[in-house]
Amino acid sequence: MTYAVAATLSLVCSAVLTQVVRTIAVRRHIVDEPTAAPDRKIHDRAVPLLGGLAPLVAFFLTVGVVALVEPDLLAGIAPATLWGLAIASALLLVGGILDDVRGSSPARQIVWPIAAALVAVAAGVGVAFITNPFGGLLSLDQFTTTLFRVGGFTVALTLWADLFAWLWLLGMAYTTKFLDGLDGLVAGVTTIGGFVVFFVSLRPEVNQPTTALLAIVLAGALLGFLPWNFHPARVFLGEAGSLWTGFLLGSLAIISGGKIATALLLMGIPILDVAWVIVRRMREQRSPFQSADRKHLHFRLLDVGFSHRGAVLFLYGVTGVFGVSTLFVSGWWKVVVLGCLALGMLLLGFVLVAKGRRAHG
Repeated sequence: MTYAVAATLSLVCSAVLTQVVRTIAVRRHIVDEPTAAPDRKIHDRAVPLLGGLAPLVAFFLTVGVVALVEPDLLAGIAPATLWGLAIASALLLVGGILDDVRGSSPARQIVWPIAAALVAVAAGVGVAFITNPFGGLLSLDQFTTTLFRVGGFTVALTLWADLFAWLWLLGMAYTTKFLDGLDGLVAGVTTIGGFVVFFVSLRPEVNQPTTALLAIVLAGALLGFLPWNFHPARVFLGEAGSLWTGFLLGSLAIISGGKIATALLLMGIPILDVAWVIVRRMREQRSPFQSADRKHLHFRLLDVGFSHRGAVLFLYGVTGVFGVSTLFVSGWWKVVVLGCLALGMLLLGFVLVAKGRRAHG
């Protein structure tokens, strides 16, 4: 019952705040003009930005209410870690708003996600070990040293664990940023991810009620935003929202006991798509962190005849199928499913590229 109430509160707060944020963005003309990048902008009118502010604030407002009413539900996460996530989210918010209002180069944009990931890792979002699907654990905490102490708070460096977590959070943030090319795509995929992490966290062998709470609050926040963002979108997530969704989902995957495989299955196709795009850009001697182009998977779906909503719903379905599979498979079977996902992505890519060439040739 508490989970349902928390999710509903988050949903309602997000829906109300989305209207408020949209109104502010329209009045101050903080909008995404299609003429800014006509080669990849598929909307035909100016759409307000800053939308990601609504689910972000709704998430932390709801968590704050739970902390006052049912503090025991947050006992599974250290207060310093929760505050670290809040500060990291604030950094993404500030950087995103600056980019939405003024615009900035990829080199300047990446400063904020880098800082946010560093804050989260310093606050305790780390991976001490990774479960070996063939048995045993892969330890990442062999080299640890204390950097400094502030009051009762100690900041320590655990080399491989912290480096892995930092790269993971940065990668997840940019995965959703690059995925944010179609109306409702990121918000919907993150909603599905939140529900899957919620159910995984409640499994007896995991037993992470705090992570379950944070995941269902995240799902509620994005679900409240989604009606405003689904095609035709009346507001966009903006830079902050597109980064924050992946960042928080990646954080929850770590906090829930290093459920990296779960997140990989949830975000497998977007991650593989981003990896392919980054490799291609580096081969072309371009920045891998620049804005999205027309060669992402979701745009290729449009190029071969999918409708806007059809492409989004197709990717929802893929995310849902592989996400739900994490509830029924474990150990080396997750490796098998990940392999199937990678193979499916490869085949889909070849088919879409071939059909796209025929359509334009």
